[in-house]
Amino acid sequence: MTHTFNPTVLREYDIRGIIGETLGPDDARAIGRSFATLLRRAGGKKVAIGYDGRVSSPILEHALCEGLTASGCDVVKVGMGPTPMLYYAEASAEDVDGGIQITGSHNPPNYNGFKMVFQGRPFFGADILEIGRMAAAGEWVDGSGAVETREVMAEYIERLLQPIVALGDVGRDRLSALRVGWDAGNGAAGPAIEALVPKLPGEHFTLFTEVDGNFPNHHPDPTEEKNLADLKALVAEKNLDFGLAFDGDGDRIGAVDGQGRVIWGDQLLMIFAEDLLKIVPGATIIADVKASRALYDQIAAQGGKPLMWKTGHSLIKSKMKETGAPLAGEMSGHVFFAHEYYGFDDALYAGVRLLVASARLNRSVTELRGAMPNMINTPELRFQVDESRKFAVIDEVKDRLKDSSDEVNSTDGVRVTGADGWWLLRASNTQDVLVARAESDTEEGLKRLMAQIDQQLALSGIERGPQAGH
Repeated sequence: MTHTFNPTVLREYDIRGIIGETLGPDDARAIGRSFATLLRRAGGKKVAIGYDGRVSSPILEHALCEGLTASGCDVVKVGMGPTPMLYYAEASAEDVDGGIQITGSHNPPNYNGFKMVFQGRPFFGADILEIGRMAAAGEWVDGSGAVETREVMAEYIERLLQPIVALGDVGRDRLSALRVGWDAGNGAAGPAIEALVPKLPGEHFTLFTEVDGNFPNHHPDPTEEKNLADLKALVAEKNLDFGLAFDGDGDRIGAVDGQGRVIWGDQLLMIFAEDLLKIVPGATIIADVKASRALYDQIAAQGGKPLMWKTGHSLIKSKMKETGAPLAGEMSGHVFFAHEYYGFDDALYAGVRLLVASARLNRSVTELRGAMPNMINTPELRFQVDESRKFAVIDEVKDRLKDSSDEVNSTDGVRVTGADGWWLLRASNTQDVLVARAESDTEEGLKRLMAQIDQQLALSGIERGPQAGH
């Protein structure tokens, strides 16, 4: 028996497709068989599986379970919840060797997919291609695995509360006056947030915690400012100290301060880094190539070691393991704490750590946001380019800049730093687009940086034109 996947489904960081068009139960079954075969070859036996709130998730879970057991793996079903709850089930249980979450993350409702952990490490890139190769060859072991259901939500919530417990009485007293908003966006984190907030000090207000895979209120992607409108309104109406927002599967966080200003991913990392470097002096802190120069400068100024790395949650997690970094983050709102936690991206845990950082630093989130340098930058700009051209264009740009007097960093695409600031051009690993970003101290500087991006695109035969959507 063999299986061939739609070529668009097996991606760099995970597996994702459109239900009924490029992804369905047969794919889930084949993923289970390949993953179980690889795990058994590596000496593993038991896989935890969970799923998000999408309409299609229970059907895929059933098929995935069939595939895993048919190749001899035992399955621990943890049910519906945020992706980090599945990661927690995999990381905290001694008898579990791997984990798979069925989730479409922040994609539209008709998408779904799979995020995987293999014996405590991210499973991506070549691993995912191997799933496809094995399925096409029918290279699966046979077996008969058992299935059990395990309740982990309550245990997961208690684990999220540990930073509050560790604060001590003074810190908890500071938090008791806090008023915070939480917007789950009808995503899978909703029930966990409802269970968490009554146990936190302070007063908490929740939005859209009922799980609805059609996302009737707004799309659950906190990196798009328009999706934060409801949270901003709640913060203003209730006079809250700050607000938190979550993506569809709870592994990415967004935030607004008490004045309704967005706290972007790299700005959240500035707060977390300031807090952490007081506890772990000299620590390495990782951020992706899209992050502000202000973040890297601040980490260095506070005695930390800033490390710029490639965009992508799997790539960042791997780099953390390699370097022993206790903290990392991305512009997209993935925040990774290995300090007193497991090193995976957990937006609920990041939310708790923001409360704790505010208490330990003895400054409000609004004060912390207000103290940040006022950089002028673009949002992520995306330009449609043929899949076969996107990496070639980046190579052409690198080649043209090899004798440049500016600083050229090619960790992930091309990030060029000069007198006006910096600009970035990189190929998306998940879409047929080039991603650009620029940052300067002045509007005029930003215009000059954008002109450099335009020039490089034009030299490679790409018109900037209308930008591609997310």
